[in-house]
Amino acid sequence: MNLKACRVLVTPTSFGKNDRRLRPELEGAVGEVIYNKHSRPLTSAELRALLPGCDGFIAGLDAIDGAALESADRLKVIARYGVGVDNVDLESARRRAIVVTNTPQANSTSVAELAIGLMLSLVRFIPRSCAEVKTGKWPRYAGRTLQGKIVGLVGFGSIGKEVARRLSTWGCAVLAFDPKPNAQAAQGLGVELSPLAGVLRRADIVSLHVPAAGETTGMVNADFLSAMKPGSFLVNTARGELVEETALLEALESGHLSGAALDAFQKQPPDPNSPLLRMPQVITTPHCGAHTDGAMDAMGWGALQNCLRVLRGESPDHPVN
Repeated sequence: MNLKACRVLVTPTSFGKNDRRLRPELEGAVGEVIYNKHSRPLTSAELRALLPGCDGFIAGLDAIDGAALESADRLKVIARYGVGVDNVDLESARRRAIVVTNTPQANSTSVAELAIGLMLSLVRFIPRSCAEVKTGKWPRYAGRTLQGKIVGLVGFGSIGKEVARRLSTWGCAVLAFDPKPNAQAAQGLGVELSPLAGVLRRADIVSLHVPAAGETTGMVNADFLSAMKPGSFLVNTARGELVEETALLEALESGHLSGAALDAFQKQPPDPNSPLLRMPQVITTPHCGAHTDGAMDAMGWGALQNCLRVLRGESPDHPVN
């Protein structure tokens, strides 16, 4: 296909903001580039209005459902700028012969670093201490060390492995549950593979690293939380759909959990009146795990190359469907 005859839609607002070469590279390769004019992911209706006439789509966390794809009369590729494809109707894309790609491992280091930062913030009361000092208080919270603690990873893919690699040098014991466990990787990183029940029963901190899919949606429910070790912490840098927030609130209010750190919510942004946001033992961040220079550059170049390869009739590096 002649790339100069192609129109490409780009919706991730951080695309090319750090590495200034990305946008000129894309604009020089194709005939026309359309950028997201909003500072957020696009709705299904907004995509439906933009997709007609587009041959390629470098996509963020937009609502890429069947209704949006009905208007995609020329679309050949949806190149996800990131790993998760739970916001993409893969079946609708398949029926329309649209190739879907992603950028696995591009943000693994950044998300892993945030997960560990949130663990430290929880066990050392960092945000709470900071806020109180700024109001004239001088709190003396009795924090906990990560050294000697057990960290349980629910999901042992690329991000889970990066978390384990870092924690192994901190004197932590790392447990991991994964539906398709990689025993060789676990052995190399000193990680003990365990059934989910064992991870929840033993871990001082449980960190979520699974995609949002049918079997994982709502998996962190009342039963999951009650099976966690009393006084433990929950960290979610994956997807908000994993956690039943009402059940989490109850576990925190009862004192069964000591705290939680959430980088993702069922509804984003969350309702500012949500009781979870008012709890001092809950740390929240705005789904920013992949918002670093390194991750944005890697996702940008990966999505760009996947998009152009499909438009040229070549095989992409990371096809999903």
